[in-house]
Amino acid sequence: MNPYRIVISGGGTGGHIFPAISIANTFKERYSDAEILFVGANDRMEMERVPAAGYKIVGLSVSGFNRSNKLKNISIVWKLFKSLSKAKKLLREFKPDAVIGVGGYASGPTLWAATFLGIPTLIQEQNSYAGITNKLLGKRVSKICVAYEGMERFFPSQNIILTGNPIRKDLEVALDVKEDAMAYFNLSLLKKTVLIIGGSLGARSINNGILKGLQQLFDNDIQVIWQTGKFYYESIKQQVAQIDTKGLLWYGDFISRMDYAYVAADLVVSRAGASSISELCVLKKPAILVPSPNVAEDHQTKNALAIVDKDAAMMIADKDVEALLVETIIDLLQDTEKLHAFSEHIGLLAKPRSAESIVDEIEKIIKK
Repeated sequence: MNPYRIVISGGGTGGHIFPAISIANTFKERYSDAEILFVGANDRMEMERVPAAGYKIVGLSVSGFNRSNKLKNISIVWKLFKSLSKAKKLLREFKPDAVIGVGGYASGPTLWAATFLGIPTLIQEQNSYAGITNKLLGKRVSKICVAYEGMERFFPSQNIILTGNPIRKDLEVALDVKEDAMAYFNLSLLKKTVLIIGGSLGARSINNGILKGLQQLFDNDIQVIWQTGKFYYESIKQQVAQIDTKGLLWYGDFISRMDYAYVAADLVVSRAGASSISELCVLKKPAILVPSPNVAEDHQTKNALAIVDKDAAMMIADKDVEALLVETIIDLLQDTEKLHAFSEHIGLLAKPRSAESIVDEIEKIIKK
């Protein structure tokens, strides 16, 4: 039997790329001789992150529609048609057994080309509110793996499988190394710790809220692990240099040991991207969710509400962050009972071994 050949398409953010790589890694664990090709969008994050994970990637010249300047969409539509043509040619040459779309600009033309050519296809929909492209493709693909209940309003119910979102393998195994984690960040085992993550690029509102109340956190003996994002690091570095951190702060543009960061944290402040929420669920971490207002169809608010409605986290609107964030962190870290309840409730929403479940479904659509 010839080795399996799989195409995985999508990206744009870590929230799309990490699950894609997790699916690829899990497939390779099961079929070591499998050939896996990624298809991404030129000039997007996946063109660096995927090769760094050891996989080949091909780029399409595709981008999202411009909602503020409609004239720019003429060139975007032209790029989309070119990308569809390139995707068809690529799939005819590579001859994949299945094509998986994880969301992001490249996912649409690649999946459409695959369905046109009759190749088995699977969508991995990470959010609680499906985007326009996935809603359109949902009627054409073989299977849709989802992370939330109630997705029948977007997709044909007979094709939906509730698998959850894959998370990075190292996060699932590093739950009992608190001493190592605190030593890594040079922080104390005896103090309460808050982890601040605003996505791989950073979040202006969260960063401003933390900067504004950093001294207040230190005055309450709260330790801070802070991923600033690369866009904000230099500015924050200059401002932090003027503060007496009392040995209670670790900060950087990127946290390479997220397993340690989660283990160290008693509370997490995070955007409400699907991957971040899945990590919080599996690791049972109490959280304050701050949905990004800069995403399609406000899907992060919908992701956050799906958790908040189960009394499993707290949400602060982006516009209120600077005024409310630090005070909310202090109040929550002092409320041991609420922290415990959040931890218990968010853990109930976890879907561990999600990547394995998705690979099971890929196997089924290939064999069918």
